[in-house]
Amino acid sequence: MARFVAARLAHAIVVCFLVTTVAFLLLHAAPGDPFSFDHPRISADIRDLWRAEFGYDRPLLEQYARYLGSVARGKLGFSHSLHIPVGEALAGAIPRTLGLMGLALALSFPFGIWLGVFEARRRASASARVANAASLVMASLPNFWIALMLLLGFAYWLPLFPAGGIVDVLMHDYMSPGQALADRARHLVLPLVALTLVATAVVARFQRAALQDTLPADFVRTARAKGVDDRAVIGRHALRNALLPMITLGGLAFPALLSGAVFVEKIFTWPGMGLLVTNAIGARDYPLVLAAVQLGAFMVAAGSLLADVAYGMADPRIRVR
Repeated sequence: MARFVAARLAHAIVVCFLVTTVAFLLLHAAPGDPFSFDHPRISADIRDLWRAEFGYDRPLLEQYARYLGSVARGKLGFSHSLHIPVGEALAGAIPRTLGLMGLALALSFPFGIWLGVFEARRRASASARVANAASLVMASLPNFWIALMLLLGFAYWLPLFPAGGIVDVLMHDYMSPGQALADRARHLVLPLVALTLVATAVVARFQRAALQDTLPADFVRTARAKGVDDRAVIGRHALRNALLPMITLGGLAFPALLSGAVFVEKIFTWPGMGLLVTNAIGARDYPLVLAAVQLGAFMVAAGSLLADVAYGMADPRIRVR
C-alpha cells in the first residue's frame, strides 16, 4: 500500500506539472496580457513599464522558467486584479468554498443514497417512478439554470432570501452574534439548495443503478430464501456492495470542495473560488488563474488517490499493488 501511495503521489506531481505547463502556454497564447487595456489616465508608457516590472516583455520560455522557480519557492505571484499576493487571495476564498461545497456534499450523499435505495426497492410503485423521473430531470438540468430559477423565485418573486453575497454588507457588523449567524444562514440557503439538488439527483441515479445490479445477485436471493426481512436484505447485504460506486463518485466530487461550483458562486456572488476564478479570467490575471488551475489539478489527483485507497479498504477482493 505504501508503494502504491508513493507511486500515485509521483503521478500526481507529474499531472500537476503537465497541467500547469498547458495552462501557462494557453494563457500566454491568447492575445494581449494583463496590462492590455485602454484607460484614459494610464498611458502606453506606464503599461510598458508594468510589463517590464512583472516580466511580461520577456521571451515565453524565460517567463515559464521564472514562474516555475517562483512556484518552487512557494510564491504563487501577485494578483494584478486584486492588488494582493495570490496566496492571500486564495486564503480568503478557500474557506468560503469549503463551507459551501462541504455542506452541499454532506447533504447530497446521504439524501441521494436514501433516494436511490427508495427508487430501487419500490421500483414498481408509482411513487418510485415519480421520484425516478424527478431525479432524472434534476440531474439533467445545469446547476446555473437551477440557481437562476431559485434566484428568480425566492429572491425576486418571493423575496424570502437575499439575492447574493455571504452577509449583509451594511448591517452585519452591527448585529448580535445570533443575528449575524442567522444572516449568514439566510445568504447560504439559495446557493446551498442549488448545489444540493443537482448533486442529490446524481448520487441517487448512481445508487439506484448500483442496487439494481446487486439485487439479482445470488447472495441476495439466498438471504431472502432464509427468510431475512427485505429491509435487512437491502441494508445489510445489497447496499453494502452497492456502495462501492459511491466511493468513485466521492473521489470525483472531492475536487469540488475547493474548485467550487463556478456558475453558482458567480450567480449568487458567493465570494469563493468560483467567483474568484471567473473574475480573474475576465481580468486576465495570469498568476491567479494559474494558481487556481494548479489547485484544481491537485484536488483531482488527491480525489483519485483517496478513491483508490478507499476501494481497497472497502472491498477485500481488490488488491492494491
